[in-house]
Amino acid sequence: MTTLVLGAGVIGVTSAYYLARAGHKVVVIDRQPGPALETSFANGGQISASHTEPWASPSNVPNIIKWLGRDDAPLKFRLKADPALWSWCIRFIANCTKGRADINTERMLRLALYSRDLLADLRHDTGIEYDQLSTGILHIYRDKKALAAARERMILMNDLGLDRTLLDVESCQALEPALKTAAQNGLISGGIFTPGDESGDAHTFTTALAGMAEKMGVQFRYNCRINDLVVKDGRVKAAQTNQGDFDATSCVVALGSYSPLLLKPLGISLPVYPAKGYSVTLDVGDSPDAPFVSLIQDELKLVYSRLGGRLRIAGTAEIAGYDTQVDDQRARQILKAALTLFPDSPRTESGEFWAGLRPKTPDSVPIIGKTTIENLHLNTGHGTLGWTMACGSAKVLADLVSGNEPEISLDGLGINRFGK
Repeated sequence: MTTLVLGAGVIGVTSAYYLARAGHKVVVIDRQPGPALETSFANGGQISASHTEPWASPSNVPNIIKWLGRDDAPLKFRLKADPALWSWCIRFIANCTKGRADINTERMLRLALYSRDLLADLRHDTGIEYDQLSTGILHIYRDKKALAAARERMILMNDLGLDRTLLDVESCQALEPALKTAAQNGLISGGIFTPGDESGDAHTFTTALAGMAEKMGVQFRYNCRINDLVVKDGRVKAAQTNQGDFDATSCVVALGSYSPLLLKPLGISLPVYPAKGYSVTLDVGDSPDAPFVSLIQDELKLVYSRLGGRLRIAGTAEIAGYDTQVDDQRARQILKAALTLFPDSPRTESGEFWAGLRPKTPDSVPIIGKTTIENLHLNTGHGTLGWTMACGSAKVLADLVSGNEPEISLDGLGINRFGK
């Protein structure tokens, strides 16, 4: 009676942990030599329920048009003759209405708030450490029109149960003193603070949780490439890998951007497409000139998280297929933005550059739950919010595999919303 979890990123490992806690025998399979070595390795480090704003929205359409053809654009499209990409884009455009954006915001926020609470419980129960800070997240804005538009979204989120507060420049600076120079230079017109949000190192968390899961009996098979799933009589019977076949009573696909490639031969068309994101990690020690409060610079699509003695700056997105190479120019663009905002922080000429593929759905809502194959479940498509939604997604998934009623509504979270 084995549940296979395919993928050992933050989504796969948290799924394995909650499945094991529910009494399942679990085997995790991943092609990498350890956990969290792809998308979860050097992400933005934020548990950000406040960031549950879908890419597909009326306000983003003018920006996307404006950014077309620009190498320095926060969202860069490298359009090519890829049917999966064009199908994704058509669905994306269909979601760019206010009505659809509001619906998708509610779906994302419902899961994010649930997940944030579960992470706090997990931390209390296990004592897990991952450079976490529970100091909230501050969204900052330079343009007053952008701040006014963000205030409207803040009201919607507050109506849905999130606690957010509008701050003036002085209050932003008082909350995070490292913003003093930026405020003096006119780089901030105000901000929105979410005290319940957090930050922490997703790679450190996932590695530690994998160790805890192993002690609970979960088996991890690394350096194990999944070639195919064997389906008979409407059920997954086994996963075929370079290390042999692994029999399955049930199977969970948590392969991020690579999930559609495995599922396509089974007749499951998964509307998930990779969006390459970048991060730069700087060694700032205990400097007070680098921020301790986690920040989001909305207009540039950048996030800042203090992880112990490091500052992680992450963001931008590039629709470029499965290319994972670091574009030095785009990485340095992120570094330049950080040094502009925090000119007094310890300077590093390069920092550690990284790029990873975020699995994006057209509506920005993840895909969790059952498929047309009876014992095959999905936990993928979290985009930029995999770390934010990991615990909640995993608990929902474990409840479904166990035949239990999840603690939150799954309305709008399944693949059936795409007519699949």
